[in-house]
Amino acid sequence: MPKPRTKAGRARAETWRLKKLIRMEQSFWDQGIEHIAGVDEVGRGPLAGPVLAAAVIMPPGVVIRGVGDSKQLSAEKRERLLQEIHEKALCIAIGGASPREIDRINILRATHLAMQRAIARLRIPPQHVLVDGLPVPILGENHTAVVDGDAQVHSIACASIVAKVMRDRLMKLLASRYPRYGWEHNAGYATLEHRTAIGEVGLTPHHRRSFTDDSQLLLAL
Repeated sequence: MPKPRTKAGRARAETWRLKKLIRMEQSFWDQGIEHIAGVDEVGRGPLAGPVLAAAVIMPPGVVIRGVGDSKQLSAEKRERLLQEIHEKALCIAIGGASPREIDRINILRATHLAMQRAIARLRIPPQHVLVDGLPVPILGENHTAVVDGDAQVHSIACASIVAKVMRDRLMKLLASRYPRYGWEHNAGYATLEHRTAIGEVGLTPHHRRSFTDDSQLLLAL
């Protein structure tokens, strides 16, 4: 569908998009269930750094224009939206799982653990949780999993932005201590620069050994 050309047309399109984006939360609010936490994670695929999850509870009826899947937004827009999310959210929390935990229990279980930690740190206990992806057994029955939730559910989209910005900031901080790997722009993913550095310098304490045991093979790709 072509994008509206006029400012008024774009505003109407965004209003319609947000109405669709908030439908799931609205169904709970209509039942008197006010504290709905959206949860998303970032960092499943990198060779280095933790996996982080964010949990966000928005006030009933509050939506933020421009919110969507964090992967489709520029870094500048994510930063701007993060500020607005902090201003309008009832509460926000971050949870993580370290590279060592990822190696010990595998990335899927570590991701679930990060989500559980984020929810546990919320100042307001959620009455229901909306989580991106497939069901998360350790969250129990009081959650709903939504595939592509970061593109379909407002609170999950907010959580995806929070998680992405916070992890990017963390990887930039780590890059100042380990400058050879390019983490300030590759966020720990398996770019050529990162894989070359592994071959030349070796691994750091922040690398996931279960992901990088075959680093020489990675360099040949």
